[in-house]
Amino acid sequence: MIQKQFQVSKIAAGAKLLAAVVAVGAAGQAFAANDTTRVIVQFQPGKAAAMKSAVAAAKGNIKHEIFGMDAMAIEVPTQAIKGLEHNPNVILVEEDVKRQLFATTSPSTGTPYQLGQLVPWGIKAVQADQLSDANTSNRKVCIIDSGYDNAHEDLNGNVVTGEYDSGTGNWNTDENHHGSHVAGTIAGINNGLGVVGVNPNKKLKLHIVKVFGADGWAYSSTLATAANKCGAAGANVISMSLGGGRSSQTEKKAFDTLQTKGVLSIAAAGNDGNTVISYPAGYASVMMVAAVNENKQWADFSQYNSKVEISGPGVAVLSTVPMGAGSESHLSVGSTVYTPGDMDGSPKVTRTAPLADFGLGDAVNSSVSGKVCLIQRGTVDFATKVSNCQASGGVGAIVYNNAAGSFGGTLGTTVTSIPSVTATDVDGAAMKNQLGQSATVEVKPTNYSFYDGTSMATPHVSAVAALVWSYFPSCTGSQIRASLTKSALDLDVAGKDNKTGYGLVQAKAAYNRIQSLGCGN
Repeated sequence: MIQKQFQVSKIAAGAKLLAAVVAVGAAGQAFAANDTTRVIVQFQPGKAAAMKSAVAAAKGNIKHEIFGMDAMAIEVPTQAIKGLEHNPNVILVEEDVKRQLFATTSPSTGTPYQLGQLVPWGIKAVQADQLSDANTSNRKVCIIDSGYDNAHEDLNGNVVTGEYDSGTGNWNTDENHHGSHVAGTIAGINNGLGVVGVNPNKKLKLHIVKVFGADGWAYSSTLATAANKCGAAGANVISMSLGGGRSSQTEKKAFDTLQTKGVLSIAAAGNDGNTVISYPAGYASVMMVAAVNENKQWADFSQYNSKVEISGPGVAVLSTVPMGAGSESHLSVGSTVYTPGDMDGSPKVTRTAPLADFGLGDAVNSSVSGKVCLIQRGTVDFATKVSNCQASGGVGAIVYNNAAGSFGGTLGTTVTSIPSVTATDVDGAAMKNQLGQSATVEVKPTNYSFYDGTSMATPHVSAVAALVWSYFPSCTGSQIRASLTKSALDLDVAGKDNKTGYGLVQAKAAYNRIQSLGCGN
């Protein structure tokens, strides 16, 4: 989960992947030939019982009844779709499209945060250190994600509620790690431990709706339910570090309705580095967030299009993950201590042995048996390199860059028993001159991790929205949204652009603007 934050690619428990693309539209749409298809059916008020009977008659199954709407997700034989479209009780039939999960620091100086903890660069970049969160008890942020590790040293103590879901389980656990990372950016506690969030003093109310399990998949129907539950819980801001490439009329209706009720919904632009519009961020009733790096430059993985409205810090963002779920890498060769990058998926163990050159790591070679493999990046993937090292009898792996700079790697679903890290091209060249010396590769568990993604940018914007809004609770969600864009730090080309929108969100500047001009200007 280093370079692109919605890398997760497994299938949700109990759900089926669609075997073919299904066209999205209203009555008369054509669905691809398939044994079964999962769709959302919107129906006339009071006709739920009739629809359940119709689904049963069509030999289908009800997968999800959407909270707060006359709609349900069903799985039926594809040939039954046309009959449902012509049912007099049916308003709309559409595909139930998938939704998926779409950093540097400085030590605290003691003001305004306690000593002994790190301040992620994004906190200062969005001016959160310049605006007190003393008033935020009047605001509630609803986080729709993979849960919240309520046992975490930097999260336990917040004012937080949530709901049990039969599909994903308890809200106060996080098997995916993503939701806890998002929550730490919004409200990591100012307690002398770990990191701080935008609203660090345990005033802001949080509500957690868990739509993702360990596998990272959900549907537009479950997202519509989650959004409606956020509204029912009294949320002012809904934060969604998630998305997918196709829209849903049902989902859109849910967010449009929430907007009319004063809720501000904020979602990630997506991490594929192209012009595709992700949803729910692409709906007019939702604010789309792009990612920038510490130099306030557009992150090249951040999707860009006319819907991008604002930007947040989204590269090398340090935040909370479930206790012990993070990794901290260390590397030394001889008397030289290096600064390695993490290899996501590495076991958390330490190994010391002589350093040996393993070339590109593209073949098994018993000459590195009992040694730490020094491997150049390129030709084959990281998992193959590390697996070949292990198969050769190697006890640890260091993959160094074949281009300038540092990088983070991932083993994906490959399981290895030897620790592995990454290194820069410069460090790799230096280690080539240390072959035979004793090398120590150490990967330790930690409670914090650096993540990249528009998933990380989104909670910065959501948290700033709540922070600023807490000073002006009579403003509407739409007014706060407009104030954030009008006070953003302009980036890239002058004015609004497709990569960074109106610019980087700024808490103090937004506060100053409303204080001076009022909510509606």
